[in-house]
Amino acid sequence: MRIALLTEGGYPYVRGESVHWCERLVHGLAGHEFTVYALSRSRRQAEGERLALPPQVRGVRTARLWGPPDGGGPGERRGYGRRVRALFEEHFAELTGAVCAEAPQADRFANGLYGLADLAGTEPGRLSAALCSERAVRVLEAACRAPEALRAVRSASVADLLAVMERLERALRPLSFDWYDAPADGGEGDPGLSTADLCHAVGGGPGVLPGLLARRRFGVPLLLTEYGVRVREQFLGGAARAVAPAAAAAPVRALLASFQTRLAGEAYRCAEIITPGNAHARRWQERCGADRDRQRTVYPGMDAHPFAAVDEDDGAPDPDPTLVWTGPLAPAKDLVALLHAFAEVRRAEPRARLLLVDTGGRADEGYAAHCRALAAQLFPDEAADPRSVGSNPVTFTEVGSPAVPRPADAYAGATVVVLSSVVEGFPVSLVEAMFSGRATVSTDAGAVCEVIGGTGLIVPPRNPRALAEACLQLLRDPARRARLGAAGRARALELFTVEQNLQAFHGMYLELIAGRRAGEPLAAPSAHPFGRTAEGQVPGRWAAGRRAPARPAPPASPTSPTSPTSPAHAQVQSQGQAQVPSWARAAGEPVPGREPVPERGPVPACTAVPVVAGIAEPENGG
Repeated sequence: MRIALLTEGGYPYVRGESVHWCERLVHGLAGHEFTVYALSRSRRQAEGERLALPPQVRGVRTARLWGPPDGGGPGERRGYGRRVRALFEEHFAELTGAVCAEAPQADRFANGLYGLADLAGTEPGRLSAALCSERAVRVLEAACRAPEALRAVRSASVADLLAVMERLERALRPLSFDWYDAPADGGEGDPGLSTADLCHAVGGGPGVLPGLLARRRFGVPLLLTEYGVRVREQFLGGAARAVAPAAAAAPVRALLASFQTRLAGEAYRCAEIITPGNAHARRWQERCGADRDRQRTVYPGMDAHPFAAVDEDDGAPDPDPTLVWTGPLAPAKDLVALLHAFAEVRRAEPRARLLLVDTGGRADEGYAAHCRALAAQLFPDEAADPRSVGSNPVTFTEVGSPAVPRPADAYAGATVVVLSSVVEGFPVSLVEAMFSGRATVSTDAGAVCEVIGGTGLIVPPRNPRALAEACLQLLRDPARRARLGAAGRARALELFTVEQNLQAFHGMYLELIAGRRAGEPLAAPSAHPFGRTAEGQVPGRWAAGRRAPARPAPPASPTSPTSPTSPAHAQVQSQGQAQVPSWARAAGEPVPGREPVPERGPVPACTAVPVVAGIAEPENGG
């Protein structure tokens, strides 16, 4: 089976999003052939180190979403001719009109998007030049000034329009790539998306565009996986980070967020199967138009072996209790609230300590310095240097240091693991703590409740007092702490392992390929078990019959076309018109070919058979 893996800003590079789970997916499904189509977001990533590829990866095709488009400088790029330019303006007006409109216009966005894709396919390399032209800016300005436009975009300035056009040109570059057919030089192991059996897109951003075009042009099924919903990231500030700080005005953020929402909606509409990483991401997808019957939750697979050596809590009192926090030092983690909560814990338990382990990632050095200064201010008489490891109540360290060589070492010395985030996606640190058999105290953010279940304590975010009280409850109750840790390890081993993740994707691969080769339509079947009647699933011409009438039909005359003895009735039967079986007819309905039975008195009422109202779809898609 040939799988086209569409990534954006991640695999096969060492750094980026979704690197680890994509690497585990490719290495774990050795029975399939993969071709990686990667989009790089920055020069640093494109020039960085690549991961070692297994033999089942036939090749890697890379394109960039940074810098000017290919084709030389602005003076060397040629735009469309007069005739094609009119088509470009028409399609781009459709796309920008849908992006700027306040009401959703999915059909209009799709028409504009695929119209631009057709132009890019006929004359490669000229779409980017057209998007960088003054005419494109004027089309966008007209869409922003339209009466039905969003209120936030009506005041867009020229600088705002130029910033948005720069981002749109980069986002639409995949429409002009040469990924869809085999390369002209006949390179080995690089056949193009036209020969793929399945496109697996990692994320709903620009990386999904090649999958949409492959599905539209060649009928290749599309599987969309989102462990971090791009629309959510856009509303949380991704648009402000994507452009220059001076140009990140409200119209810029509104236009980019609207474009990402429309693009995600089109991807959800076309994908045969959508796999969110948790129920929190699933709800975001549903708000953007994802069909619930096509969604199947697949949790990120994590390697549990490094944490298997950590001993479970034996339930004995800990003379030196230690609270452990792991993650990147970023404002979303709300370490300020955690430090204030630990100050209350320290007053009740003078021997308690707090270990803050930086795991890297998107760390904020300014925020980290502020947290160190706050720790020194809250505990001025106990530590002169909060960086040193010793008897200090608060210790700042990082993975790879002598104190914490590996992540498992941080959890091995923990009495309770704490998470204090105000914004959270899938809490990796909590799953690692559960693998280690440690009790947890977490704030209700993102998918925390779904991951923890009933194996930990959950408090409201931005509430240091509640966080401190929950920590003290577990520190003072060793038996309860041990029970929660054991239950958390069992839950994590059942739901969040690599084996569960690989098994789920392997089953979906086989399902999509089997449906395509059998000639079935590219649509996900209804997951509702009673979506069709029982008689509708039995083979035969009568199975597609009309619903029985609510009232008894009057007896047909011999000359009526519906009479069993009439020539017209025989002609209808020869044409394959469906019939309704006798047991499926309503009471009193005449049976074809028989005389109606006269009424002889009241008929005793029958006991009604209860009908099952429905069964809820499981989170993992069944």
